[in-house]
Parts: sequence; C-alpha cells; structure tokens
Amino acid sequence: MTLNIILSFFSGVSFIFYGIASFKSKRMIAEYDRWGYLKYRHSIGSLQFIGGLGLILGLFLPSIIFVASFGLTAMMMVAVLVRIKIKDDLFKMLPAIFYALVNAFLFYSNFLFSYRN
Repeated sequence: MTLNIILSFFSGVSFIFYGIASFKSKRMIAEYDRWGYLKYRHSIGSLQFIGGLGLILGLFLPSIIFVASFGLTAMMMVAVLVRIKIKDDLFKMLPAIFYALVNAFLFYSNFLFSYRN
C-alpha cells in the first residue's frame, strides 16, 4: 500500500502543476497549439488540476482516488493517441505513457483493494 501512497502523491502533485501550467506557461500553451487543442487548454488544465487534487484527497477518501485515477488514465490514453496522430516520436510520448500506466496501476490496485474489504 505504500507504493500506492507514493504514486498517488507523485501523480497528484504532477497533475496539479500540469493543470496550473496549462493556464500560465507559454511552453504549455505552445504545446496545446501543436497538439491542436489550444481552445480546450483551460478545460483540459482544469480536469488535470481536479484529477490531481482527487489523487491527493483520495489518500484520505479512497473512493475519490478510484474516480480520479480512472479519469487521468483515460486522459493520458487519449494524450498518447493524440501524439501518435501528430506523429510525435516515442521520446515525446513517454510522459503520457508513463502517467497512463501509473494511473492505471492506481485504478487497478484500488479496484482490487475495494473488493478485498
């Protein structure tokens, strides 16, 4: 269970910062433009922020981590597909792949844990 705590905190903080960066960072604004989602960056950034907050709050309220990790897994899977569509190289896809796997692990492990109790 310690691994879940570490991964939840790490991913949660990461998504909180990614969400904030979606509003403020010139580099992130340029990335949204490159991906073809510039007009959705506020919505996506808000979902990232809420998902990250959900992972942190989920350390205290386990049902929240279940929903947040599922949503972030789906978001990162779509991010991988977007990067494939725009023909990014594997190196540029690695962060999305990594976070998809981390959040899929959190979802799966919390799913299993909820059925054990």
